Amino acid sequence: MKEEFALAPLPRSAWLLLVALWLGLMLVAYLVPGNAQSPSNPVAWWLVIPFATALPLVGLWLMLQHRRISLEGNTLVVAAGLFFRCKLAVSEFALDQARILSLDEHTGFKPMLRLGGIGLPGFSAGRYLLRNRSRAFCLLTARDNVLLLPHGGKYLLISPEKPNALLTRLRELSRQALRTHTVAQATPRR
Repeated sequence: MKEEFALAPLPRSAWLLLVALWLGLMLVAYLVPGNAQSPSNPVAWWLVIPFATALPLVGLWLMLQHRRISLEGNTLVVAAGLFFRCKLAVSEFALDQARILSLDEHTGFKPMLRLGGIGLPGFSAGRYLLRNRSRAFCLLTARDNVLLLPHGGKYLLISPEKPNALLTRLRELSRQALRTHTVAQATPRR
């Protein structure tokens, strides 16, 4: 059983940065001296530059498309970019300490130093050191309504579109697992 939870939309500033980077790369490429047409090359050099400068940004754009939050059985899976993934069992979370917060008000939980991941304006994905010196796995597309999930001295910071729904579902799964464990211990063994 797999349940998907939609992420808050990526801010416009992240998309605008990609366009600005592409335009900046093209400008630099056109201004570099030595762009001479080879007689054996049938394609004009000025036609190649827009496509060549777009390639790295297309890779970054593809990484931004691969982000999701899902529950697979009793495991929360957070995929951030193509290379960054966090899989944790629901039982590992201290759900009594979990909360929904705004990073503008609770600045101690803001990502400060990227240890491995991607960072754009309004988008943080991967492993970070927070301002309160804790470590966290982040998938942030919004700075308000961030779901903070503590686990083993670390944190998981995610920004689902409906954080209350995800937190409620995690608590339901935790209660179900606790009931199942209690019933299993209460049944006599033969």
